[in-house]
Amino acid sequence: MRFPFSAIVGHDDLRMALLLNAVHPGIGGVLVRGEKGTAKSTIVRALAALLPAVDVVPGCRFACDPANPDPACPDAPHTGADQRPARLVELPVGATEDRLVGSLDLERALTEGVRAYQPGLLAAAHRGVLYVDEVNLLHDHLVDLLLDAAAMGRAHVEREGVSVSHAASFLLVGTMNPEEGELRPQLLDRFGLTVHVVSSRDVAIRTEVIRRRLAFEADPSGFAAKWTAADAELAAQIVKARTALPGVALPDSELRRIASVCASFEVDGMRADLVVARTAVAHAAWRGGDAVNADDVEVAVRLALPHRRRRDPFDEPGIDEQQLQDALQNAAEQENEGPDDDPDGPDGPDDGGGELPRNAEQPQGSPGGGDQPPVPPAPAFKARLLQVPGIGEGAPGRRSRATARNGYIVRPSTVEGNGLHLVGTLSAAAPHQSARGRDGAGLVLRGQDLRLAVREGKESNLVLFCVDASGSMAARKRMSAVTGAVLSLLRDAYQRRDKVGVVTFRGNSAEVTLPPTSSVDAAAARLKGLRTGGRTPLADGLLRVRRVLAAERLRDPRRRPLLVLLTDGRATQSAGGRDPMDDAMRAAGMLAADGIPNIVVDCEQGYVKLGLASRLAAVLGGTCLRLAELSADQVTGVVRAARAA
Repeated sequence: MRFPFSAIVGHDDLRMALLLNAVHPGIGGVLVRGEKGTAKSTIVRALAALLPAVDVVPGCRFACDPANPDPACPDAPHTGADQRPARLVELPVGATEDRLVGSLDLERALTEGVRAYQPGLLAAAHRGVLYVDEVNLLHDHLVDLLLDAAAMGRAHVEREGVSVSHAASFLLVGTMNPEEGELRPQLLDRFGLTVHVVSSRDVAIRTEVIRRRLAFEADPSGFAAKWTAADAELAAQIVKARTALPGVALPDSELRRIASVCASFEVDGMRADLVVARTAVAHAAWRGGDAVNADDVEVAVRLALPHRRRRDPFDEPGIDEQQLQDALQNAAEQENEGPDDDPDGPDGPDDGGGELPRNAEQPQGSPGGGDQPPVPPAPAFKARLLQVPGIGEGAPGRRSRATARNGYIVRPSTVEGNGLHLVGTLSAAAPHQSARGRDGAGLVLRGQDLRLAVREGKESNLVLFCVDASGSMAARKRMSAVTGAVLSLLRDAYQRRDKVGVVTFRGNSAEVTLPPTSSVDAAAARLKGLRTGGRTPLADGLLRVRRVLAAERLRDPRRRPLLVLLTDGRATQSAGGRDPMDDAMRAAGMLAADGIPNIVVDCEQGYVKLGLASRLAAVLGGTCLRLAELSADQVTGVVRAARAA
């Protein structure tokens, strides 16, 4: 029993986004971002009860429309007509490629000896809803398949001797918690609308949420019955709006308004303009209007642009309210202006006087205690690939090589692998059929014929940054270069879906500036506010790194770490009056004994160089790079920069 859609308290933007997609599936789906426990999954699953029933061909596994059947459908030819409820198909994060796109029908292959296609979830979701919970954790190779199907409206299967193409047009709905990592940009842009949901701080609303949830748990059927009429009214309004949709006019004035607003937000490509236009038309149909107006456009912009205005992975999502109102006002003024009017207004263009721009850097005072204020980071660059050596078994990602349960099949094996390698098994059994007395279409199999599928993919890693923030690094130019380099590496970690952590050391001790997390934008925020100054407790920084990695090894033993140490190699602070450099080398030896793959980034500058960072790297058993060598532009091809300890 699903929680009724009408009984959801609050989340008006999310409700509207889902309903508009139900009216006009061409909008392209909804991405729901929000913290845990905000009813994201509950409201999405409740949508299925509101969707109109679909006409299908009886017996067609691909939900072909009797009025317009797919001529390439594997189940063709089609006859007859039937009706069934619209489907909401859930794609689990741990699904295999076979489950998503389909595969050879194992039962028929083994019993009848024929090649037959078994449809996957893409076929089941055709003309319905494909729902992906925790979509940001979906394995990359499944994301690629999902992108192809969403873009073309068809699924193409070429595997295990089977070649099939079938229609796969669906409403894509995904939910995610940003704290667990961001979504891959290519998939993010495929979602037509996005909504960020948060739990209400209003006591009355929170009280009503608790009351309704407890009532549902006590008597699901009785609670749902109370909301049947309200849900039926919404379902009828969806049908009415769908019917009215083709007759809704989109005036040229509103088209120009849409184009002007999208241009002012500098969104990439034209998909945003098209999505806003479709959403505005759907909203006009939903409210019963016969033409799109300015209010429809504003609603559409609020839902379609927040995830498209992010120019950088670390930009905050959402739309600045003042920027939105300015864009709408400018669009209205342009509509009222004639072609010869001065776009800069009667006062002429801005001469740069007056207040600083909103995003301009404000001057900062120097704090007491010898600390230096945060230094703006240098421009970011494309970072070279830093990999952990060997083959791991960690979480799906895009950094280091790993065996994978859901990766690409590399080869069949008799001793290792995940799942059955069907072609390998059939190939091993085929030469022995006569000797085994095969009689009929089925194959005669023996235990020695079975082959396992060895799969290989990419894993994400724990990238732990250890940053020297002491006085020896406090020169503005040097610290700017260091923070710029770390932000570039963080951007790379974002794209490769790594877990990241930050340890800094200065003064008398080291601290965990950011505990290991999948939210790399949080790491970026901490680094941009990094203060420097004081002595250099290098040994304490390395020992703190060792403790952090030991704790993470217990928490997530399969995720392999990569230490990135940014320092000039100097050590000027130690406990008990011991030599600081001796303590630092002793701590480095302990990390080396733990087998931690590492990169030492030498930040030393000046004409006279002591080479302390390279000595430290030798003790750590890692690779020493200079700051400039972190840029991919300095390297030809892909480089494995981490070596085995």
